Parts: sequence; structure tokens; C-alpha cells
Amino acid sequence: MSERKSDPDRAEGERAFFGRRKGHKLRQHQAELVDHLLPHLSLDITMPRPANAAGIFDLPVEDLRLEIGFGGGEHLATEAQNFPTTGFIGCEPYVNGMAKILAQIEAANIGNIRLFAGDAAELLAWLPSASLSRIDLIHPDPWPKRRHWKRRFVQDRTIAAMARVLKAGGEFRFVCDIDDYCAWTLSHLARAPDFQWLAERADDFRKPWAGYTMTRYGRKAAREGRKAAYLRFRRS
Repeated sequence: MSERKSDPDRAEGERAFFGRRKGHKLRQHQAELVDHLLPHLSLDITMPRPANAAGIFDLPVEDLRLEIGFGGGEHLATEAQNFPTTGFIGCEPYVNGMAKILAQIEAANIGNIRLFAGDAAELLAWLPSASLSRIDLIHPDPWPKRRHWKRRFVQDRTIAAMARVLKAGGEFRFVCDIDDYCAWTLSHLARAPDFQWLAERADDFRKPWAGYTMTRYGRKAAREGRKAAYLRFRRS
């Protein structure tokens, strides 16, 4: 049996993947980036779990963060440029999203991003314990129908997986413009012993945190009259 299947932490984190893998046909240069640049930046989680997650980057990094489902990559690319000594992992199974972030990486010569084109739960199970200082989940698919709620990323098992990989004092940050998913997230995190909601007043979750980069989807939601919540939870 392979190391991957026998690892209890990874097996516990694995789950069925739900979502689209590919959308509109890629333009020629986008396809070239996926074929030639993505392999150099991709994480291979079939390899043994690294002893030190910082070692997955070519340059020394002082910190490590993960963005799950980065969409068009606006937030991830901006954060990586604003914090050049931090290593960023972007997880996005949607090929078109990968093509967009690769174009930004190429254009700005960003060297502190690594990518994973798969299920974030499997990535969390592969990462070493207490290796991340922050995890961002920004405008995830809300799966609004009740029979699909099991497909939402925020579940008790993924919260436990995030608690394992976050350092003490690290944060899970969640942005969503769907009231039901915000309530779902609050209720799940409220019963998680390893996390504390950081809001002390309404503006703490009604307004973006300092330095937040608004995404294209966030701007679209605002135009359509949907107000987002910006939730921050600290790992105890």
C-alpha cells in the first residue's frame, strides 16, 4: 500500500470533489501557460508530506498562507506581491482560474506562489501540521440547495483539517455574499473548539479587513445589491 493511502491524516481529509474542472475554451497563450508553466508551480501531493512546507518554494519564505478556490486570482496575486517574503499556495480545480493566475504570475514575475489543481481537503491532509499562518476562502460556491449542502467546503471535517495545519494564532478568513452560507460557517466554527470568531462589533464583519483586495466576483455581488460578510477566526 502506498504512503498516500496509509497516511491516517490524509485519509481523514479526503472527500468527494464537487465542482467544474473546465469552462470556456482557453486562448492559445493560456493553454501554453497551463501546459508549460503550471507543471513548474504545481504541488505533487502523491509525494511524501514535506517535513518543512517552506521547502516547496525556490526562495526562502518566512511565512506560508493558503487560498482555497482563488477564482480569477486577483486577491492571490495581489497578496503575493504585497508580501514577497510570504509563500502562497493557491488551490483551484477550475482550469480557467488556473490559466488566469498563471497569466498574472508571468506578467508580474511572481515567484512566491505555488499551485494545486485539485481538492483542497486532500491538500490540507498532505501539508505538515502547524505549517500555515492563514487560510483564505473567498466567495466559495454556496451550493444553495439543501441536498447539496454536503458539497460546501466548510464542514466539521475540513475545519478540523484546517485546525491541524494552522499555527496557533493563525487565521481562517471567509468572505461570502450568501447569508445562508455565512450563517452555516458561523454555526460550524462556533462548535469548533480550536477557533475563535474575532468580531467585536458589526463593522468587523460588515467591512473588509485592512488591505483586502476586492475580487471581480465581489464587485459583481455589490453591483447586484448583495452585501458580503468578512469573517475572521483565530486558531487557538
